Amino acid sequence: MEQVLAQLPQQIVNGLTLGSVYALLALGYSMVYGILKMLNFAHGDVFMVGAFAGWAVLYLFTRGGALAANPFAVLVVMTLAAVAATSILGGLIERFAYRRLRGSSRLAPLISALGVSIILENAAMLLTAGRAKAYQTELLIPPTWTVRVGDAAISATRLAIFAASVAIMLALDFAISHTMLGKAMRATSEDPEAAEYMGIRTSAVIAATFIIGSALAGIAGVMIGLYYMQVDFIMGFSAGLKAFTAAVLGGIGSIRGAMAGGIVLGLAESLGVLFVAPVYKDAIVFSVLIATLILKPAGILGEHAHEKV
Repeated sequence: MEQVLAQLPQQIVNGLTLGSVYALLALGYSMVYGILKMLNFAHGDVFMVGAFAGWAVLYLFTRGGALAANPFAVLVVMTLAAVAATSILGGLIERFAYRRLRGSSRLAPLISALGVSIILENAAMLLTAGRAKAYQTELLIPPTWTVRVGDAAISATRLAIFAASVAIMLALDFAISHTMLGKAMRATSEDPEAAEYMGIRTSAVIAATFIIGSALAGIAGVMIGLYYMQVDFIMGFSAGLKAFTAAVLGGIGSIRGAMAGGIVLGLAESLGVLFVAPVYKDAIVFSVLIATLILKPAGILGEHAHEKV
């Protein structure tokens, strides 16, 4: 027990860091589901593309084991490249894999999204020869930049990931609540037909939702690369499942619920390994999901759906 208590502060730090990344990724699921009532199972592989876009930029700026430009500038370019790549990809997925299937049964877009996921995963495998790529995080953020709070060591990487994630989530929450685009998203989610009558271009709103959610996935991809210091072509599958779990845990369709679900999931995964072997961390994650759905089926911040009369 003393060993568990000694490791507890560090695992809380790890859980908050990981959970903030899961929350960013879960936002994409919740935004799309909130408007279309569809699940974009290609979202995890969009996240993978963002991680590789960030790695490609870092590789271009690396010469002989050293960085050829200012580390902060490289981080900014990495993030912008990931956002650009995933935003374009999200727009293409919406245009070619979803738009023509909106009026069909829910099974059709689900199968289409799974097909896109398989295509992206196999394309990444071919382009990388199936090999993992190393993120040289130490060139951007020195590992010596660490603050100790009690028994927990908070590295600059963890602090930057958590702070950036929280800032992005707060900005998104503000945008959804106070901007014209956010109001259009909420109106489209509530009643697409009525939104059309009010002059809202629902097709453009839906496309913007995919693009914003994909951009967040790209940022999350760079963050997870910096955190784990490597990326590979299958990382999207596991991350996508966990992000979907976080979205359901918080209340699918709820922006704030996705944030809360991501944090809870990250903490559950990190704290669970104190009691069981790390190989069972995925089982812990889905056990938390099952328990939540049994006790509160709508999720942490979700609302029970009411039938229309």
